[in-house]
Amino acid sequence: MAKKKVRRTIENGRIYITATFNNTIITITDDRGNPVLTGSCGMYGFSGTRKPTPYAATITTQASVKKARDEYGLRSAEIFVKGIGPGREAALRVIKESNIEVDKIIDITPIPHNGVRPPKIRRV
Repeated sequence: MAKKKVRRTIENGRIYITATFNNTIITITDDRGNPVLTGSCGMYGFSGTRKPTPYAATITTQASVKKARDEYGLRSAEIFVKGIGPGREAALRVIKESNIEVDKIIDITPIPHNGVRPPKIRRV
């Protein structure tokens, strides 16, 4: 006999937006950080050069947030933004327009503090 899937309700959650130069990925988690659902531009029919566009990020974020709101009852969220891709601002705009209350927006883009060691000087 198959296990019955347990429906969880998440009132407070986290939304992680990863905006790269090639794609935009949305991950919605509960308040502890356990992933509930994910969405990327490729899942919604975008491929190739259309994936990193702001329009693709808009559609992806709308679908993910709507699913989280309808199926899991998401009401408020903290937003974590990572990366400098073109879908970054578009995804934030969509979340702001939805009925989800935004507690805080945090930028978690990794920044190198010193970088790697440079190559040794070339002698010819």
